[in-house]
Amino acid sequence: MNQALPANNGTVLIVDDTPANLALLSDTLSEADYRVLVATDGYSAIEQIKYIKPDIILLDVMMPGIDGFETCKHLKADPASAEIPVLFMTGLSELDDLLRGFSEGALDYIVKPIRPAEVLARIEVHLSQTRNRLRAERLLQHIDFAVISVNAEGRIGWLTPAAEQWLLEFNQQQAEPESLVAVQDLLPAKVLQCFQNWLQRLAKLGGDAADFKLASGFSLSISPCEHADEYLLLLQREDAEWTPEVLREKLKLTFREAEILMWISRGKTNKEIGMILDTSPRTVNKHLEHIFEKLGVSTRAAAVAMVLQKA
Repeated sequence: MNQALPANNGTVLIVDDTPANLALLSDTLSEADYRVLVATDGYSAIEQIKYIKPDIILLDVMMPGIDGFETCKHLKADPASAEIPVLFMTGLSELDDLLRGFSEGALDYIVKPIRPAEVLARIEVHLSQTRNRLRAERLLQHIDFAVISVNAEGRIGWLTPAAEQWLLEFNQQQAEPESLVAVQDLLPAKVLQCFQNWLQRLAKLGGDAADFKLASGFSLSISPCEHADEYLLLLQREDAEWTPEVLREKLKLTFREAEILMWISRGKTNKEIGMILDTSPRTVNKHLEHIFEKLGVSTRAAAVAMVLQKA
């Protein structure tokens, strides 16, 4: 369990086996209102991060035991520490060493002898960039928009949770195997075909964003990004005229079950549906079990797909 830390500019882990460097860096960072953690070798650093996760790591290259390169490689291979930015500290100037450090996942280098003002400036820049990226990632995880980033091959770079749900429901409607679509996967065949057609037209005629209707209830918009090999797909669901009366008749449900299924199809949670219908989430879940049984499905997504097919 991670320890609670007092408010400050951030927590910096210094990994260095030279006492003079540790003293200089520790004093510099403490005076700048950073919380300072210290390790004298790679193994100690790896063990310490299990208990207290720093915001950034200053990592010496030449150390006893495992060197800085191996330490960084280990940290980047562990999902719990992979996102922590690493800045190498080294007196080495050979190009191969610099390239190796970047290949192991380091963001930057600080060349010895250490200059306190430079260390503070680099830490501030990288912490600011990392925090901005994490804010953006948290925002994407909570927005309702179904958005996907792909490369020119149609392989997914990142996607929001709403996009995962959209792709799952689309695959079900297309009678594709029910499987999660994740980063590095190719787009589903029909979506990929639209994307490739758009790329070809873009190369020949130019233009910008384009809209496509894929199937009943599903459409997408495609647009290029600033990066030459990145494109954004906005996945949309068309508003359907699903009323409890229609769903009850088409799917042979009770009126309350039809109401709940209608709100599920609009993306509401059990808690939200309970508030709308003035009932408890537990009661909503019990109705949902009856809906699954009547429709012959086992998930909310499959129930919505059934609505798309029959309602």
